[in-house]
Amino acid sequence: MKNGFVYAPTDAPPEVIHVDDDILIVNKPADLLSVPGKALEHRDCLETRLRDIYPDTLLVHRLDMATSGVMVFARNKAAQRHLGMQFEKRQTEKTYEARVWGRMDGDSGVVDLPLIVDWPNKPKQKVCHETGKPSQTGWQVLERDANTTRVRLSPRTGRTHQLRVHMLALGHPILGDRFYATGAAFTAAPRLCLHARSLAFRHPTGGAAVEFSSEVPF
Repeated sequence: MKNGFVYAPTDAPPEVIHVDDDILIVNKPADLLSVPGKALEHRDCLETRLRDIYPDTLLVHRLDMATSGVMVFARNKAAQRHLGMQFEKRQTEKTYEARVWGRMDGDSGVVDLPLIVDWPNKPKQKVCHETGKPSQTGWQVLERDANTTRVRLSPRTGRTHQLRVHMLALGHPILGDRFYATGAAFTAAPRLCLHARSLAFRHPTGGAAVEFSSEVPF
């Protein structure tokens, strides 16, 4: 963690993309916790803010505090179980966009590196071929400029900090990442340049395929 970090999330109201009797789709802002932290000053989060508006809000999954983008919450226990099973069985489809440091070689590929928590530096994660859990991320270059590359990332597993560590392992840390970027890669952006661009799943009622997205803010 970079020295001097202070939790100071936006006070803007949650941006609701879609709501019905079963699901609530929102665009999480960067630097707001998905769920309450342990410390009193970290109790403010997207989940509690949504419950102030929709008291039946139930958690399904999380995004890292610094990551922005599409999240789904359930509005009843049956929908929560249905959605939770889809995430557990990897039946959802998630795409992210990121800006990373350096010009990536090639146009697409897959990172297949096992990950595990870096205990002395928790919550940081690390690649470990002996004890890490299987982790795969597909990547596709969208554009390049002089010092950075914009990529689409498609996680095939859902490990903590997976996209951030996999990009670091390729030698291209995500801009503004206070855990994994250093020097110019860290100072090149005022926030973590990682956004959950789209999320597709089966609707809890009827099973129809649905997909929701939000614009990339960087």
